[in-house]
Amino acid sequence: MKRVLVTGSSRGIGRAVALRLAKDGFAVVTHAVRNVEAAQTAAAECAALSGMPEQKALVFDLADRAAVAAALEADMAANGVYFGVVANAGVNADAPFPILEGEMWDRVIDTDLTGLYNLLKPVVMPMVSARVRGRIVALSSVSGIAGNRGQVNYSAAKAGVIGAVKALAVELAKRGITVNAVAPGVIETEMAASIEFQDEVKKAIPMRRFGTPEEVAGVVAFLFRDEAAYVTRQVISVNGGLF
Repeated sequence: MKRVLVTGSSRGIGRAVALRLAKDGFAVVTHAVRNVEAAQTAAAECAALSGMPEQKALVFDLADRAAVAAALEADMAANGVYFGVVANAGVNADAPFPILEGEMWDRVIDTDLTGLYNLLKPVVMPMVSARVRGRIVALSSVSGIAGNRGQVNYSAAKAGVIGAVKALAVELAKRGITVNAVAPGVIETEMAASIEFQDEVKKAIPMRRFGTPEEVAGVVAFLFRDEAAYVTRQVISVNGGLF
């Protein structure tokens, strides 16, 4: 049984990734910070799709290092190490830089970047020790590659994710564990719903539309396939040709 943890899987891209990986036969472990009921519903749907036993959704705040480690270590002790991890959960706190408060910077960096360390630190060595030739996929963003107005904190965090992925991929390559980033553009999620002047934004995208969570999930699912075992240290953009 190949267990895969998908953080932030109660909605949006994370939920789509969880369902797609379950459809592909993985035993998916869901996660939430606040939307626990939705994450548990996703867990039940994943179990139905994969035929694997349903597992209770994990609940922790990625910015709380001790809580993350406790939850993951307890889950692995009870159910075994992970074959893979999809680091999807994140937050944003957008504002033009002159009014970007320190708390907004800290919240995004602590969750989106430091949270990646908090998530992966407890799981990598167990994967290595178990000789799991697994998969790690971190969700970055178009903002982490090109930058985006009003998102200095978010862009910095997501650029940091890419740097971390590239370095970790080198360290784990000889263990047969691939580490990649997927960088979505504008995807039909709650974040995209808050965008003003959506028609103008769509005109800037060559495909003239926003992407769907399922289209991002399809790329993540590819990276979990046996055929992707030689793909590592890469950043795959899903952005409709935005750049």
